[in-house]
Amino acid sequence: MSDCLFCRIVAGTIPSRKVHEDELSLGFHDISPHAPQHVLFIPRKHLSSLNEATAEDRELLGHLLFSAAKYARENGFADAGYRTVINTNRDAGQTVFHIHVHLLGGRALAWPPG
Repeated sequence: MSDCLFCRIVAGTIPSRKVHEDELSLGFHDISPHAPQHVLFIPRKHLSSLNEATAEDRELLGHLLFSAAKYARENGFADAGYRTVINTNRDAGQTVFHIHVHLLGGRALAWPPG
């Protein structure tokens, strides 16, 4: 989708601070971090939100979570703890309508998240 910010990042027309890239997904630093480690993991395939995911997307969704966990382990904050978040639609705080996993870590995270 040419008007989707994250599709444009996937296409390389908008720069990002990439930390992960494979055939299914990208990981890059959030431009407005809420923790010392705040990385977004997105599929190359456009899905507007978790609501649009189908049975054929199960592997892709698992891959995003696996990639986030791998990044946390490789960057030394997995043992201390981290949070993964998928916001779905406006009331949940989704602002870019291309599904993405927020990986937050590097500090104690409060509960409930707000």
